[in-house]
Amino acid sequence: MNKEQCFHVGRIAKVHGLRGEVNVVLDVDYPEDYEGLQHLFLEQKGRLVPFFLEHFVIQHGGRALAKFEELNTIEQVEMLVGLEVYLPLTELPELEEDQYYYHELIGYEVFDQTLGLIGPVQIIYDLETQDLLGVTHQGKEVLIPIQEGIIQKVDKAAKKVYCQLPEGLLDIYLED
Repeated sequence: MNKEQCFHVGRIAKVHGLRGEVNVVLDVDYPEDYEGLQHLFLEQKGRLVPFFLEHFVIQHGGRALAKFEELNTIEQVEMLVGLEVYLPLTELPELEEDQYYYHELIGYEVFDQTLGLIGPVQIIYDLETQDLLGVTHQGKEVLIPIQEGIIQKVDKAAKKVYCQLPEGLLDIYLED
């Protein structure tokens, strides 16, 4: 399993208790969808390694309490603290027709209501303050906020993102 076939779920924050449990900080929109997971992939030295779970219990505040099979002591799980947690893309919860996952937008063409074609989505920036589409326009990267009012519609069948860019946004990136 490689990262391109997976999505980021969170990271192991700390050891919990004396019996090999860990706290996982989740980086997902709906943590309750992940209650009762049976396995996770942990990134160790650039590789995703599968770990099977005895339990995965969702806690308040976007956290989960995880217990891995055959890891029963603090010493055995201390080495996992700080590791990033992944799941296969096939385990993403189903979405409604008008919903989408950010990773799906890579490669989509972005169109502005006034300016027409802007360019293809190259990358998604998932930042603490806001999420951004990284779009190539006239050979330069343009960052478009993923916000209601800017992103008008996503047409998954046509692989297009329709938006209404704030006035002057493109000009900022095109100035020399």
